[in-house]
Amino acid sequence: MDIPEPASNNATGFNLFDTLIEQTDILAVTTTLKIVLLFFSLTFILSCTSKSPLGTADNPIEFFLVPGQDAQVLETNGKTIEKWLAQETGLHFKIRIPLNYITVVESFGSKKADMALINTFGAILAKEKYQASIRLRGIHFGRDFYNGQIIVKKGKIKSLKELNGKKFAFVDPASASGYLMAADLFQKKNIRPKEIVFAGAHDTAVMMVYQGKVDGAATFYSPESKGAPQDARKLVKTQLPDVFEKIAILSLTEAIPNDPVIFSKEFPVELREKIATSLKKWIKTPDGQEVMMTLYNMNDIRDSSNEEYEEITKVLLRLGKSAADFIK
Repeated sequence: MDIPEPASNNATGFNLFDTLIEQTDILAVTTTLKIVLLFFSLTFILSCTSKSPLGTADNPIEFFLVPGQDAQVLETNGKTIEKWLAQETGLHFKIRIPLNYITVVESFGSKKADMALINTFGAILAKEKYQASIRLRGIHFGRDFYNGQIIVKKGKIKSLKELNGKKFAFVDPASASGYLMAADLFQKKNIRPKEIVFAGAHDTAVMMVYQGKVDGAATFYSPESKGAPQDARKLVKTQLPDVFEKIAILSLTEAIPNDPVIFSKEFPVELREKIATSLKKWIKTPDGQEVMMTLYNMNDIRDSSNEEYEEITKVLLRLGKSAADFIK
């Protein structure tokens, strides 16, 4: 009887060796793929997160203008500001005109705004919630403050008390003259309108009173210059030539620091100072005078700081409010 020889391990060993080689090859390929994928992932991440220096063509300075009046007027004059700043500083800018006041404030929180020429109340909100810093303050013929005003149709309402139970228009919840200071005045005088609406802009608020859509409105006030009124009514004089005869100022609010220029908390100090110097120079030019008087009723600007605007924070406290009540 033939005794079978023990089974050879050669075939099994050979297969195992091949398997090891195949696994080694697969491991090498997998490792290579991982390295390649890691390289492209890092490249992609860096391309997404690495920005060009602020103020370059690929990363322009986002300069927001508060929408206090007609958007077309803001856009046309905004281009003049953009052009001057670019020529004077060598930096690239992009003027932005949002739909409302709060959007300007929120843009500092979402990192979309680098700087803004903003209303006083908006500056307080941006400072409190997003640590924006006030750098410049507007001046109107030597005055660095203004007031809010309560306007009505001439002869129809003759005292603040008569606004009780009436329909009243504020401009925007983030407007110092068009809301905050008027609300403070109403609280002190115990005035309670029956219905409140927000016009969105000072010129719209004036027109609503003129057209009889509301009984009164809160807008900004600046004193006359060379016999010509400088308050919010002047914004609609072209459309409504008799606006000064038809619309009367019923009362003024307490003083408000003029609109400031603010910068985001991350804004480079050297660029901030360069822009501040340029704006102070520009407003003294004929173009600067015309544009800034048209947009924000100011013919000069000066250095300023957060501390100069603390009085508005005190008004908020009197009304029992804070920045968080206006920014959700």
